[in-house]
Amino acid sequence: MIRVATPAEKSMRAVEGFEHRYQRLPEAIAFAPGRVNLIGEHVDYCEGFVLPMAIDRHMVVAGARRTDSTIRVFSEALGEELEIRAGSDGTPLPGWAPYIRGVIQGFRDAGIEVSGFDAYIHADLPVGSGLSSSAALEVSMATLIEGLVGIRLPAVAKALLCLKAEQVYAGVPCGIMDQFASVFGREDHLLLIDCRSREIEYVPFLSRNVSILITNTKVRHELTGGEYADRKQACERVTRALNVESLRCVSPTMLEAGRAKLEASDFLRAHHVVTEIDRTRQAVAAIRAEEWDEVGRLMNESHRSLRYDYEVSCDELDEIVDTATRLGKAEGVYGCRMTGGGFGGCCVALVQTPRAEAIASAIRSAYSKRFGTVPETFITRPSEGASLGSQSTATRFA
Repeated sequence: MIRVATPAEKSMRAVEGFEHRYQRLPEAIAFAPGRVNLIGEHVDYCEGFVLPMAIDRHMVVAGARRTDSTIRVFSEALGEELEIRAGSDGTPLPGWAPYIRGVIQGFRDAGIEVSGFDAYIHADLPVGSGLSSSAALEVSMATLIEGLVGIRLPAVAKALLCLKAEQVYAGVPCGIMDQFASVFGREDHLLLIDCRSREIEYVPFLSRNVSILITNTKVRHELTGGEYADRKQACERVTRALNVESLRCVSPTMLEAGRAKLEASDFLRAHHVVTEIDRTRQAVAAIRAEEWDEVGRLMNESHRSLRYDYEVSCDELDEIVDTATRLGKAEGVYGCRMTGGGFGGCCVALVQTPRAEAIASAIRSAYSKRFGTVPETFITRPSEGASLGSQSTATRFA
């Protein structure tokens, strides 16, 4: 499996990249992690419960102020630089620029002036993989701006600012989970997020006998596509038909009683959401009790629901889950499911730590035989959320 760089190594890469490109040292360095959702998929925009964690893959942004109003942001991964003028009009921007503009505008809407700056992005978080690279980009940029302007936003306000950037400027109809996980992540803890009240409960994940294995299909997904919006609209149709505020208010019995009012596909979408909210609650109780068999069972059920009721899986995701299921507990796998928006991206598996390498190897082998490409696999643990450092961050982390 691929070795994950240390925070000091990532910081040094960002500092060196910035210095090489802009011929000066950065004033601040911001880290923002991606996230993986253990369970609770496609329920955040339905006011449900989700159970993500921040992972040890990051967007790392080094930056320094300019004397004019120009904002330049270079992406190492993409090999391209975008340029935005502070206070520029709303002319549509291509690619990843809307995420940056949305964050900058969020500060301006809050009455915080953002003048020109240069920024260099180093990332070990794959884009379009279902690990919330867009949220990590937004949160890292917001955290960098905090450092450059000398103002720290309340954590919830920063997460919501980044959420607005994604929804309004990038056009992704997502819920709060990704930005909240990137901002509020805590080492060795999962985050139970109530997407109605926005309250967070930290759930300890302390056992070293179990690990989180992530497998990246390398099939890139785009949440701006119509499928994601279609699922959200289906859920909204059900809430109107049942006269409730959100699917959070609906029990399985209530949903079944209203089935005649619903299109068949809308019923299936709602059935996933209603049962997934319940699975998430059950999973939290099982994790607290370290009942890993039960956690795995719930993860397997979640994937079946996403595959058949919500229909957001794909052949590549199903192959990984099917391989993990065949291995089963006898080979060290408790459970496995797709994670993220779907239609590509990653799977997350709960595995026995001593067997993690062998499980990853088996998954890579089966996948490559079928699709001719080797998926990326890595182990992660719950990690810290966004943080801000200075140019001496690399020394501080060493």
